[in-house]
Amino acid sequence: MKYAVVTGASSGIGADFARNLAARGYGLILVARREDRLKTLAAEISTPVEIFTADLSRREECERLGEFMDKFEIGVFINNAGFGDCGSFTETDLNKELQMINVNITALHVLSKIAIRHLQKNSEKAYLLNVGSSAGLLPAGPYMSTYYASKAYVVSLSQGIAFELKEARSNVSLSVLCPGPVKTEFNAVANVRFGIPGIESKFCADYAIAQLFKGKTIIIPGIVMKLAHYSTFLLPRCLALRITAMQQKKKLTE
Repeated sequence: MKYAVVTGASSGIGADFARNLAARGYGLILVARREDRLKTLAAEISTPVEIFTADLSRREECERLGEFMDKFEIGVFINNAGFGDCGSFTETDLNKELQMINVNITALHVLSKIAIRHLQKNSEKAYLLNVGSSAGLLPAGPYMSTYYASKAYVVSLSQGIAFELKEARSNVSLSVLCPGPVKTEFNAVANVRFGIPGIESKFCADYAIAQLFKGKTIIIPGIVMKLAHYSTFLLPRCLALRITAMQQKKKLTE
């Protein structure tokens, strides 16, 4: 049986990724810090499930996951773990930001390399999905500067690797998911409230996986975010930054 690995699987999009892939017949390796939530999710899934608790902000934990994966045939890997923060750069908590960089950038980088090496062992097509954000498609994000920068890294890295894999005619297809607001726990962790309605987590996960299997490199769910993305090509960079800053200020929790 082929297995799918989902990091950040304890809630939100990660949990919905897991449900979708289980329905497609994949065994699951669910990765997160909160074991109780992983067990609750595992109980509702009919395919085989392995629970792997880890703090992916630590590189050695990422490498430990890679060693654990040696026991399985991996067909899909989803780099979903990540979080954000909102506020003026001079006032936000440095430790939280550094942990964000460790999870959003370093862990995703390390696990992308590990995942590709595992996926290349398949004789059939295999898939890597990195979860970015619509934030990663914009010039920058005042008042969420670190988060936007981290997701820009994810988008840039993913596009570059995807090109390399295609040019090498690899069996591995890489996609990057760039959603706008999604109805998950992200808001509470990032201390924000969005000015536009979020899409449902299940819709986001189902759409992403469908596009992943079609080989789409950049995946943007929802017509609103697609239009917003394409409109940025028409705006001067300074104006795009000003508009983004205005939207971020609206997100700050009173």
